[in-house]
Amino acid sequence: MKPAASPENAGAASATAVPPRPETSAARGFTPAQRRQFAFITVGALAVFALIRWLPTGTNLNHMDFRVDAKNPIDFCDPLNPQFIPVVAVASPVSLTLSDVTGAVAGEETQATLTLRTASGKPIAPADLVVTHTELLHLLIADPTLTDYQHVHPRPAAAPGAWTFRFTPRRAGAYRIFADFTPVATNRGLYANTDLTVAGGAGPVPAPATNTWAVERDGYRFALVPAALPLRVNQVVDLKFVGQRHDGGRVPLEPVMGAFAHLVAFDAERSGFAHLHPMELDVTQPPDALKPVLNFKITFPRPGRYVIWAQIDLGGTETFLPYWFDVAG
Repeated sequence: MKPAASPENAGAASATAVPPRPETSAARGFTPAQRRQFAFITVGALAVFALIRWLPTGTNLNHMDFRVDAKNPIDFCDPLNPQFIPVVAVASPVSLTLSDVTGAVAGEETQATLTLRTASGKPIAPADLVVTHTELLHLLIADPTLTDYQHVHPRPAAAPGAWTFRFTPRRAGAYRIFADFTPVATNRGLYANTDLTVAGGAGPVPAPATNTWAVERDGYRFALVPAALPLRVNQVVDLKFVGQRHDGGRVPLEPVMGAFAHLVAFDAERSGFAHLHPMELDVTQPPDALKPVLNFKITFPRPGRYVIWAQIDLGGTETFLPYWFDVAG
């Protein structure tokens, strides 16, 4: 008969008899059930994201309304790298039509209604657009000689997609109207264009402008200074807009559309434009009062003749300044 084990021996025996504890599931990673749950959550989130992309934005339009089935669709604008957009030659997902035109005579106020619609015919109302540079919709209007440029902001009308505007053309001819806007559904700049024939005497045709990098106006000198010349296609061009007063006094630049200057470039054929805003967008930090300097960038797609119109507010007076130049190949 075996002797009874002592308490110390019994404890030691039981300790050696207990098998090692298995590694916990947390240490090994997710269990199969947890992995399935994670997969379901991921798939669900992706489905919700896709659904949101297809649903209306709260404005009856979604991003698919701003796609066009064409070989040459218009490119969305990248505000950090402004491009010259050949609006006339490319297919836009938005149509612009005019109606109820009154006036349309050189030297007289012209009023009209424009209608914006998507390619599928949906009207584009104020709720469908993002406020950019303090306005929902910008119209860039230029005569055939590009010596009359005007920047106009239409106002919503009663009919869906309708907007009213007015301006006073200075010359006769086919004025080209470019619309510049940003849909809520895409949050990227889009464009459309149409023409408006203005009657009246032909008047003298302006002489071809020579290259002009400085403009004198009311005792001020405003220069547009390229970083290098000649300007060449497909190269980013750095421009400085510099103002000075002849007597050395203050240059009273005030904000216009949320910036201290706006530049709009046209080619001689008016095939498109580039709408440029200064790198210095904080209007709480004004440029130097005696010699303000603002920086811009632009890229030109092809060689030829161009004009850049600068729009500024000079002591409460809206002022437009033209700069003519050539772009080499």
